[in-house]
Amino acid sequence: MAKNFFQQQLKHHFFDRFQDSEHSYCSPVVAQKLDSPRWVSCNPLLASELGLDAQALASEETLQLLGGGAHSDRIQPISLVYSGHQFGVWAGQLGDGRAMTLGELAVGESGELWDIQLKGAGTTPYSRFADGRAVLRSSIREYLCSEAMHGLGIATTRALCLIDSQTPVYREQVESAAILCRVARSHIRFGSFEHFHYGKHPDGVKALADYVIERHFPDWINHPQRYLLLLENSALKTAKMIAQWQAVGFSHGVMNTDNMSVLGDTIDYGPFGFMDAYNPDFICNHSDTRGRYSFKNQPSVGLWNLNALASCFSSLLSGEELVDSLKQYEPEFFSQYHQMMARKIGLEDYQPSDAKLIEQLLSLMAKDGADYSILFRKLCDFCASNRSIRDYFVDRDQFDHWAEQYLQRLSKQSISDPQRQQNMRAVNPKYVLRNYMAQAAIEAAQDGDYSEVELLLNVLQSPFDEHPEASKYAGLPPDWAAQISVSCSS
Repeated sequence: MAKNFFQQQLKHHFFDRFQDSEHSYCSPVVAQKLDSPRWVSCNPLLASELGLDAQALASEETLQLLGGGAHSDRIQPISLVYSGHQFGVWAGQLGDGRAMTLGELAVGESGELWDIQLKGAGTTPYSRFADGRAVLRSSIREYLCSEAMHGLGIATTRALCLIDSQTPVYREQVESAAILCRVARSHIRFGSFEHFHYGKHPDGVKALADYVIERHFPDWINHPQRYLLLLENSALKTAKMIAQWQAVGFSHGVMNTDNMSVLGDTIDYGPFGFMDAYNPDFICNHSDTRGRYSFKNQPSVGLWNLNALASCFSSLLSGEELVDSLKQYEPEFFSQYHQMMARKIGLEDYQPSDAKLIEQLLSLMAKDGADYSILFRKLCDFCASNRSIRDYFVDRDQFDHWAEQYLQRLSKQSISDPQRQQNMRAVNPKYVLRNYMAQAAIEAAQDGDYSEVELLLNVLQSPFDEHPEASKYAGLPPDWAAQISVSCSS
């Protein structure tokens, strides 16, 4: 498998396209080998989807290659340059400081290309005096969360495998270095376009836009409004992605423009967090002292970031076209969000009058500190003869008042209670990756036990199923979970 994967199947279209460009889009790099690399986990589900042999993936040869020894004449690792706004402030040039793309893998009969990237494989020209390494704890978090998001049906980067080592890295304390093999449809970011726009290279913006269109939207290549279609697609897909975040209670934590995919995929998992108690003001990132990226702010930040991207297209589109593209974001967001929230409470079709019903429930949850994921999962059992969910609320009179309105709304549907409940269980996950779950896997892994990583991977890839083997993770988080703090260094 390793020979086929690295010697025959891996393409280098991005490098080949831009290596002779007058602008620098990427830099060639060389991975730095880990000391005594060892498997933490391999992802057989993703391997199968990519057409790879899952058993061969876990071989010793592949371990050595992905552990920083991926050197051959056919492998040309690169790191991409980009810029961006961080916490709303222009940060200038950034780039892949600890990531390198080995190449692109053609998947299926369509030959769709997926980037194969190593995260934590050593320094690059964009490391900015850092060591280019990733630590085991943050790598476990991204490995599990990217697969959890995929399991929830949210567009995201994926994780093929995770490698631990005895290579020391120095953060607040000495930790072990790890390498995450990340897979994505693209690693082109809003900040990739900003880099050339603010560098006053409109031809660079155009060349990058042409590349994205040729790779991902070949039907648009000769379309006279191809750049408009690309910007509109970014607006619509970003709106859907963030609506999905809001519906499952997910906070990204660092929605900088360099962490936003032009395809609308969730990318760069750092100080993310799934809410426990419902709180619209939830801030998952300890570094976000002003709450710019709080849970409730994510939709508006998405639009802010799209405005930054639209500015980069000012050399390709008229001002009117830019405005028209951005105007599509808000209605798409609310359309997607309302439909998802309606399905979460068992409604077949969203009606404008349902907004009040949804908002009242969320208001009760916020007031009483109800657990977001557990409450919606328990709501699946609700019917006229089973209102046990009221025990999750302090103000039961107010809940009873809401429940009567809810029953009236349900009575207008032709669907039976059992079918509705089944539909609700298919959209309300029993398991999400709470921080304490990731922490449990991290602490075990740091002691050399990777079994909790494997358990959580299997559970989170199908989060709507019961998974009795993981029932300890289905209830309220332990008291100590409130003490977990994640920041940009996580």
